[in-house]
Amino acid sequence: MKYRIRDLREDRDLKQKHIAEMLHIHQTTYSDYELGNLNIPITVLCCLAEFYDTSIDYIVGLTDEKKPYPKAKK
Repeated sequence: MKYRIRDLREDRDLKQKHIAEMLHIHQTTYSDYELGNLNIPITVLCCLAEFYDTSIDYIVGLTDEKKPYPKAKK
């Protein structure tokens, strides 16, 4: 599966190492996410969507709408 996380990261001039540290994973694991070699766990997708202020649907290519959905009331 092709994710949009590389484009999102590069748009902010961030390094893979920075994102991997934020997610508490190895840089090589994050690289495999970007390359589509590993499926991204839902917990990581949630963190990335929140960090990039977008939706999981945008990250996985189900929509071209970058704007996130309204937050659910807890």
